[in-house]
Amino acid sequence: MDYFNREVINNYAPDKSAKENKIVEGFDELFDKLDLKDGMSISFHHHLRNGDYVLNQVMEEIHKRGIKDITLVASSLFPINSPLIPMIEDGTITNIITSYMSGDVARAISKGALKGKVVMQSHGGRARAIMSGDVKIDIAFIASPACDKRGNISATEGNAFCGVLGYAYADSIMAAKVVAVTDTLLEYESKTEIPSERVDYIIKVDSIGDPNGIISGTTRITKDPVGLRIAQKAVEVMVATGLVKNGLCYQSGAGGASLAVTKFLADYMKEHNIVGEFASGGVTGDLVNMMKYGLFNRIYDVQCFDLVSAENIKDDKRHISMSAEKYASPNKDAIVNSLDFVILGATEIDTDFNVNVISGHDGIIMGGSGGHQDTAFGAKVSIIVSKLFQSRIPTIVDRVGVITTPGSTVDILVTERGVAVNCRRSDLKEALDKAGVSYMSIEELKKIQDSFIGEAKVKDNSDRRVIGYSEYRDGTIIDNIYEVK
Repeated sequence: MDYFNREVINNYAPDKSAKENKIVEGFDELFDKLDLKDGMSISFHHHLRNGDYVLNQVMEEIHKRGIKDITLVASSLFPINSPLIPMIEDGTITNIITSYMSGDVARAISKGALKGKVVMQSHGGRARAIMSGDVKIDIAFIASPACDKRGNISATEGNAFCGVLGYAYADSIMAAKVVAVTDTLLEYESKTEIPSERVDYIIKVDSIGDPNGIISGTTRITKDPVGLRIAQKAVEVMVATGLVKNGLCYQSGAGGASLAVTKFLADYMKEHNIVGEFASGGVTGDLVNMMKYGLFNRIYDVQCFDLVSAENIKDDKRHISMSAEKYASPNKDAIVNSLDFVILGATEIDTDFNVNVISGHDGIIMGGSGGHQDTAFGAKVSIIVSKLFQSRIPTIVDRVGVITTPGSTVDILVTERGVAVNCRRSDLKEALDKAGVSYMSIEELKKIQDSFIGEAKVKDNSDRRVIGYSEYRDGTIIDNIYEVK
């Protein structure tokens, strides 16, 4: 049609009935409007962590309707999600795509309960897959701490405020339908995290979750003297690289030893009057306090790990929320690509520096990449901090159970009995030599470990069923996940 040569329609009367009210009165009305049916893909985010009520509540309603063959695209799953197990066993949920899982659901899947497959992604990989259309979402259910009547979602108000909704951004943009599930319905919008134009329906429930569940055992600083000694050694190694200076860009994982590194780094920065450019990632109160003290100019936040950080982001303009795509997706502008250091944990690491944070030594799923892959790739120096062994279970093995993060992106391992540097990083070896910091090969460190506990048996997966895949952030499958008999 010629856009500039059209007919005038006299007495045109637009249809005002098209201004639909987004608020629905219950799940029956909602599901009727959504035309929810077998085989759909539905998504959830995990900013309320082990305090989230929304995923269970929605899935229980789906279960009542007898809907089957759901692909669950949940950014993470926690012990609180154990009610999903019967739905996995009876085929309500057939496939799962996630970045992390722990608790009874993870154990059930490890033992073969899931009829389809589980795909373990990184946080950046999840955002990439959704934004590219590799993972298609029919309905995104967004746990919304507060929402106004037009559908503007806030993360800083409401009974279960969590500060940020970074992992829900991609879902809100790409899902065919988006539902805001809230227990706090506002008359007017406040600080909007997800705008109304992305939201199709709003449903009010009694409670979306317990904000105290945001913090869990993985987000508390270690009090173990061995873990503290490892953290102190890690800071010594960091300083030796020459990168702990003004303009430092830093991220720490959520493990206890990793968080201890942050504490000792703060002490060093105070003593030497160092001001970093930014800290990023899942944000803790420790990082917030470092910014308040003047040790960092700003924080980039994709997820608040505690209520201190969730409270701070309400009014502090230096505390900046970001999407998972901006944080960690495989593009040149991702925040992870500006990191000088990332401090990470490991369930296992092998002599090629491949790291496993998906499964335990027994093969049971107990975690996931989260931002592990993303930050290890992006940072100038990626440092793994871990005890060399615990309860006679080795950290260094010949081959990890599941490759989560490729060894080509892992630079240094710091343990209580020594430091190992990846042979690919001759520049780091030179810096440590110059600073007088001792290190060794990972094979030498493994020999020390084995002298205490003996050499671990090589895992044999030849007769075990593949139940899922470890996916790299660019979509490449880098390892299988096997059923545990």
